Amino acid sequence: MERVSTVSEGDKLKFMREALKEAEKARALREVPIGAVIVYQGEVIGRGHNLRETTQDATTHAEMAAIQQACQNLANWRLEDCQLFVTLEPCPMCGGALILSRVAEVYYGATDPKAGAAGTLLNLLEDSRFNHQAYVEAGILASECGNILTTFFKELRAEKKRLKLEGD
Repeated sequence: MERVSTVSEGDKLKFMREALKEAEKARALREVPIGAVIVYQGEVIGRGHNLRETTQDATTHAEMAAIQQACQNLANWRLEDCQLFVTLEPCPMCGGALILSRVAEVYYGATDPKAGAAGTLLNLLEDSRFNHQAYVEAGILASECGNILTTFFKELRAEKKRLKLEGD
């Protein structure tokens, strides 16, 4: 079955801006600024941002938190009529969780050349060998989503350099 987008262009931008708000929350915690929201019937029902450093838990990605909150809000592990908006292309772990939770559509901003599992390195979400496939669309507010990451890592490197110079 061919999947198609059910989200208007305006709503794509609106919900990706919500994901960017989540990314800013991560940035404020000095976490890699990645944010995600899950939408059901035009309403955000799940939010998440990266918390790996805070929790020291490799599974606390933005998508995982958003999936958990959405499942709680729907009282259902199946998110069949939901859309995910995330600032960075999902990794293999998150791609697997999206398949298992049956998310219908995935929209992301920036591609991830190191771990992208929604089209860059591989495409778990549209692989017909799985029992579920999602519609995938990349590049929603791509420059904004990429810039928040680029700026974060640039600032991190500058801080490390400054600390090293102070230590000499």
